[in-house]
Order: sequence, then C-alpha cells, then structure tokens
Amino acid sequence: MHIVGIFCGSSEGCSPAYMDAARHVGKWLAEQEIRLVYGGGRVGLMGAVADSALAYGGHVTGVIPKSLLEREIAHTGLSELHVVDNMHQRKNVMAELSSGFIALPGGAGTAEEIFEQWTWAQLGIHDKPCAFLNVNHFYDPLRVMVQQMVSEGFMKQAYADMLLFSENLQDIIDYFKTYVPPVSKWTTQNGNHHV
Repeated sequence: MHIVGIFCGSSEGCSPAYMDAARHVGKWLAEQEIRLVYGGGRVGLMGAVADSALAYGGHVTGVIPKSLLEREIAHTGLSELHVVDNMHQRKNVMAELSSGFIALPGGAGTAEEIFEQWTWAQLGIHDKPCAFLNVNHFYDPLRVMVQQMVSEGFMKQAYADMLLFSENLQDIIDYFKTYVPPVSKWTTQNGNHHV
C-alpha cells in the first residue's frame, strides 16, 4: 500500500475534530512513507491533509479540474499537481494513481467520489479497497444505509463487506494490505451468471 487516494471536504466542518483528523492523516501517511493523492485543493480538510503530509516530508499529488484551478483554490505547494479538464477526469486519474481509497468527512462530492470507486470495485473495473475514516461517528448513518441496501435486496452482503468503517487509520491500512476483492458483479463464474 504505497499510494492512498483521499476524498474529503473542502470545508472544515463544525467540529475541530475533523480538521484534527485530516492533519493526523497527512502526518501519519507521511511518516509511513505512503504517498497521498487527493483533489488538489488548499481549503478545508483537503488543504489540512495536504499541508500536514508536506510538513512531515510526505509526497502529495493533487488532481484538480481547470475550473477549480481558475478559482484559485488549487494548492500551490504540492509535490505534483495534475490539472485535468473536468471532475470525471479527476476521478479517473485519482483511480489510476491510487492503491486504495479513504473518505474522510465531507459533503456530496466526497460521497460521490468514494461511491464511484466502490462501484468500480464491485464491477471489477479495479480491485482496490475503499474505506471510511469514521471521525466523530460521521459515517454511522451511511453504514446503516449500506446495510439497508443489503437487507432490502439491492446488494449482496459481499459488496457491503468491501467497505471498512473505522476511526483508526492503522486499521484501515492493515485492511488495505490484506484486501481480497469479491467476485465482480456481472461476471460468469463456473458457467453461472453472478450478479
């Protein structure tokens, strides 16, 4: 697990626990010599995780769409900054560069980004793990919703089990190191159609 993609809010949130967690993630990844790939912003949790990783000697790659670069919210002190045409390209580049994905607290964009990576993993587009750093129990309602998808027959338990919800970053990285993806959706296994 050499490169981790981080999705997180461009806001700070209401509790100082969120910024503290973002700073801890950046510091911890740098100390473990795990490279960070993120959305390239300098504000909110995004800026905090990048600044912290850089302060502790980490390698930080940002991926930002031109439209956000032009609004001057790009981080200018990164190890690398990839400027792409749009949000779709941002997710593609982050997916290519990362070995796994962690969502810190955030809004709709954060949820959409980690859910797309989780969906791609279900479909076998990639075999990379996804996790939620559950700061302040932020993702507890989402964990319930994911289980609701299973209990109501919209998803197999194996796909819910792909996700790890944890307050502990070490637990997430340990999970990533031993992650084995389930059989991807819509594949044929032993002549049987798997959904």
